[in-house]
Amino acid sequence: MSNVRIAIVTGAARGIGAAVAKRLAADGFAVAVLDLDEPAAKLVAEAIETSGGHALAVGVDISDESGVKAAVQRIGEELGEPTVLVNNAGIIRDNLLFKMSVDDWDAVMNVHLRGSFLMSREVQAYMTKSGWGRIVNLSSTSALGNKGQANYASAKAGLQGFTKTLALELGKFGVTVNAIAPGFIETEMTAATAQRMGVPFEEFKNARAAQIPVARTGVPNDIAHAVSFFVSEDAGFVSGQVLYVAGGPRA
Repeated sequence: MSNVRIAIVTGAARGIGAAVAKRLAADGFAVAVLDLDEPAAKLVAEAIETSGGHALAVGVDISDESGVKAAVQRIGEELGEPTVLVNNAGIIRDNLLFKMSVDDWDAVMNVHLRGSFLMSREVQAYMTKSGWGRIVNLSSTSALGNKGQANYASAKAGLQGFTKTLALELGKFGVTVNAIAPGFIETEMTAATAQRMGVPFEEFKNARAAQIPVARTGVPNDIAHAVSFFVSEDAGFVSGQVLYVAGGPRA
């Protein structure tokens, strides 16, 4: 495994995270599949291994400092020293401002912002030591504003500032930091949103597709492809950027 680079993907048990983990494994990375749901993460790791890749499932709450330290240390010992980090883990607690609880606000901030901070701070030590690294943060088109998502939109906008700052700090060590802002992607999370609104998912998707210039909704592999580019060897002169993968300028 000495010549294989190690990638960490958070929130990788399903949806975008699982697609990213599988894509990076196909690209030749050994992948640490991190998720709060360790049994589900193990299924993704097993799928990667079955396809000929190398993976390790790790259950962790990325908002917990000691948990993050332990998880990254375990990855370094069992899989290898990580030099690629994809901060994908996320949750939603949607509500209009006057209905939003402090717990709803804090939960979203803790996973998206605190979690990305803790993971990046822990993994950057390996990157700077090796003189090469890639961090990709998952933002969202919601960063531009989205009714009912004051917490989520703020967190996703915050990740863009976080991305640009880390790009400035870590560039001299051979580390690039970029963000991807997905538009509507077909995942369990968006299906749950449709269910909460009382709309069949197909109907929900069709309504969204009608507003998207490329006339379709996105799928997790659309995001995985963009991550694959950002973490590639040849993307070393691309840093501090936010790529909207949304089927148009805003969708």
